[in-house]
Amino acid sequence: MTGAIAEALAEVRQTIAAAAIAAGRAAETVTLVAVSKTHGAEAVRAALAAGQRVFGENRVQEAQEKFPALREAHPNLELHLIGPLQTNKVKQAVALFDVIQTVDRESLAEALAKEMAKSERRPACLIQVNTGEEPQKAGIPPREALAFIERARDVHNLPITGLMCIPPVDEEPALHFALLRKLALKAGLPILSMGMSGDYAAAVRFGATHVRVGTAIFGRRA
Repeated sequence: MTGAIAEALAEVRQTIAAAAIAAGRAAETVTLVAVSKTHGAEAVRAALAAGQRVFGENRVQEAQEKFPALREAHPNLELHLIGPLQTNKVKQAVALFDVIQTVDRESLAEALAKEMAKSERRPACLIQVNTGEEPQKAGIPPREALAFIERARDVHNLPITGLMCIPPVDEEPALHFALLRKLALKAGLPILSMGMSGDYAAAVRFGATHVRVGTAIFGRRA
């Protein structure tokens, strides 16, 4: 397992570097978030051994089971929540994650603000934008995004650093990456989390600062 994951990581990093250079950017401007959801601690350890330090998890409970022990051995590990966050899991999420990428509604912003004030821990937050306006998908609609960003920052005092999106599977992702970049520029936000295993090179060309890659590193999920 260790060798296969190390090889896959090297290939993904090379693809990111090539896409960044083609876009006139330095490879170092793109952070690879290795998405370890449904893969066990052994897979994460293999990625750590290959030099990976930034990981993404979809579920708070699964991250709680895997990462506290891994952090003890690797205190510089950075953990991102990239899946929907229920308000009843906010306390655990604030305690565990360094970045919460999926702030997408008023009630969640309020709950995060209260917990951060109480715990004095302030993980960076990204606003998830539902660029395709898909009814089954989480995220704030694009037309409401700028007003929501303003409320999250000014009313709730959340540390909003960027935007995140998951384009519809049946549409050209570049259109959605371009929309997210436009919204981030208008909001003055530096971080763009966009692009997954099938389209991360295109996302880099459209300005992604973070790409979330799972299958291309760890293989298909169980």
